[in-house]
Amino acid sequence: MPNVLITGTSTGIGRAAAVELAKRGWRVFATMRNTAKSGSLVAALEAARARSQVEIGALDVTQPASIEEAVARTLTHCPGGLDAVVHNAGVAVGGAFEDLPDADLRRVMETNFFGVMALTRELLPAFRAQMRGRIVAVTSEAAFFGQPGNSIYSASKWAVEGWAEAIAYEVGQFGIEVILVEPGPYKTNIWESSERIRPADSPYRLWAQKLFLAADQHVETAAGDPADVGRVIANVLEARRPRFRNPVGPFSRINHVLRGKVPSRLLRRAISRYLGIP
Repeated sequence: MPNVLITGTSTGIGRAAAVELAKRGWRVFATMRNTAKSGSLVAALEAARARSQVEIGALDVTQPASIEEAVARTLTHCPGGLDAVVHNAGVAVGGAFEDLPDADLRRVMETNFFGVMALTRELLPAFRAQMRGRIVAVTSEAAFFGQPGNSIYSASKWAVEGWAEAIAYEVGQFGIEVILVEPGPYKTNIWESSERIRPADSPYRLWAQKLFLAADQHVETAAGDPADVGRVIANVLEARRPRFRNPVGPFSRINHVLRGKVPSRLLRRAISRYLGIP
């Protein structure tokens, strides 16, 4: 039975991936910052008749002690070795860059980027010792180009992709594979839970209000089911030779193709017109 550790499984894509892999016979170590919020995951697993396949545990990727404890706990229960890790935990904050508090900028980078690196570093000795392992990072179409009002989130995902490209050279000699899963818009809690910053005295306030309304409408009409991403994650984990980049959804695939082929000025103009912002 293959084993996988997944972060951020209380909702959305992480929950969908945990359920999909459990249904396929994987032993899933599903982690989240607060296990008191595991109710929806448990319900989904029970509905899929896969609850026995999943161990739920606490893991805050911004806390070194939590990472060490979670990895030690997971490896103890994997006598045959851990086959993969799925970096899914993520946060966001919306608003014009000039309005974003420094604490929020750092919080996003700590979770989305530094947390990925810290957990990977803790797992690499085990992967090297067994001469195998797959490191899957869930990034975003925001890693293809900057998105208005989403600068720090985009930056964090670009950072993960650059880091992943680089370490793939280093860890490949030990049989370790690095894989990126890049979803477009999907209906996950990150849209509702992310703070939106638009101070009353901000010169960007009107612009931000229009942007947030347009973004909500875009998600409402275009966002897909996170289960689709969960299936892609399961597929790349089970593929004999997975692709390095795996865009998910029509918007992500289109943006993947356009990356670097359309001048940035034209791209900004098209996106601004689509969103109805000046």
